[in-house]
Amino acid sequence: MSLLYKQRQNAKRRLSEESDPAARVAEERSKQQKHAALCATLGEDDASVQLLEELVFGADERLTERLDQKSDALLKDDVCSSSSEDDEDIHEQPAKKTPAWEDEDDDVEEDVDVTHRYRVDYKKSEEETTMSKQKLQRHLKEQFQKAMGGAPSWAEVTVKTAKKKDEDEDDELMQRTGNFIGSSDSLPKGIIKIKKCLNANNERPGDDRLTSVQFHSSAQIVMTAGLDCSVSLFQVDGKTNPKIQSIHLENFPVNKASFSADGEHIVATGLRNKLFYMYDMMEGRILPVTTVRGLNEQRVKDFELSPDGKYLLLSGSSGYLHLMTMKTREVIGSMKMNGNVCSAGFTAGSNKIFSSSVDGDVFIWDVRSSKCLKKFTDDGCVGATSLALSPDDMYLACGSQSGVVNVYSQKDCLQNTEPKPLKAIMNLVTAATSLCFNYNSEILAVGSRADDEANRLVHIPSFTVFSNFPLMRKKTIFQTRCVDFSPRSGFYTVANNKGHALLFRLLHYKSF
Repeated sequence: MSLLYKQRQNAKRRLSEESDPAARVAEERSKQQKHAALCATLGEDDASVQLLEELVFGADERLTERLDQKSDALLKDDVCSSSSEDDEDIHEQPAKKTPAWEDEDDDVEEDVDVTHRYRVDYKKSEEETTMSKQKLQRHLKEQFQKAMGGAPSWAEVTVKTAKKKDEDEDDELMQRTGNFIGSSDSLPKGIIKIKKCLNANNERPGDDRLTSVQFHSSAQIVMTAGLDCSVSLFQVDGKTNPKIQSIHLENFPVNKASFSADGEHIVATGLRNKLFYMYDMMEGRILPVTTVRGLNEQRVKDFELSPDGKYLLLSGSSGYLHLMTMKTREVIGSMKMNGNVCSAGFTAGSNKIFSSSVDGDVFIWDVRSSKCLKKFTDDGCVGATSLALSPDDMYLACGSQSGVVNVYSQKDCLQNTEPKPLKAIMNLVTAATSLCFNYNSEILAVGSRADDEANRLVHIPSFTVFSNFPLMRKKTIFQTRCVDFSPRSGFYTVANNKGHALLFRLLHYKSF
């Protein structure tokens, strides 16, 4: 009963306070006064006492506001602390692992000795003795691709990437060293960059074996002549090689045909008599030369034109050489040597003549006086077959029946009584019947009409044969009858016994 009575009394009191606001305010004031007296007595007027006061004595509205503020502050503190902890986690992530020990030799690029006999073909110059492994690997890849006829499709991306890497390395090198280092213009030995093109006379092949092929000195034209009594001209582009003109000489199998020095005439000799023809390319007129004043020969087969265009050297019988002027067409001098004439040629200045006999003797003549200046025997020659002079008057090449080609220094031949060859080229096993230097004497072409595919290109001055020519899966060249280089060595042609003038593009040389 007492508990029920107290609850009723409290309820009445609350009702009276709600109905009488003045009484409620008076009660709160009395409570505050009692608390102030207590705090003054105890001296504890701090935040914790104030909070305790509000909790004990009321102030419900202010308590709610403060609790909300406290919760907001705690929430912000939690967010800041969590973000700072995250930042600490980020900064405290373990660093990238580094090796505990490094070998300095790993950073050193190891070079390969290219003076070894298995790698000597990869040298670009005589001074080069070492090569990086990466560079050697590129050389081997290029050699493999040439042997296989190109790079496989799956390797094209790799090849392009490697080329781009090489270009980047070259750019970096130029940035570090300036323009002091440049690419070499000289032809490297070992492997020659060569491409087979459409035959030069594809539109009009010879009906019989060809005997002559020659490039024009100033135009992109090649001439072919053969035993089918025809002389043909073709424009050289490496793709279609269209025919320009074809001349038929009645009952006149052509033994040799050649452009004049100015390129306006073609001289052609036959097999049977001393008659020869001169064709005027400007007028399109064929002029037969039946008689030459001072020429006492029954037959004229071989001849040579001087580089200055003044003279025509006719090879006669019994060791005679006849010098005829192109202007008046008369013999102004004759030279006699021991044995039958094998071959002859003018020096670049047209002031001297080198000739060889079938016995292997070499004679040097003065053009003006027609006197013999020097005579020597080709070293080790049993029977001579051919002779060629380089355009720069540096070299003399002599071919023999055994296939050996001796290369001499012209200066040594003029000064010494018994000159020794600079190199004996022994890559042919049959008679070396065709010899030809290119315009800058970097290549000597040698060929034989006695065997199929007997054709080689020799690198000068290393006197080594290019290993990738000819490298065909089947016979292509057959018997070599005549060879020639274009004026700037962009093309190389071979006339064979099948009536074809094979055409090859020498990729090292950029012009015709």
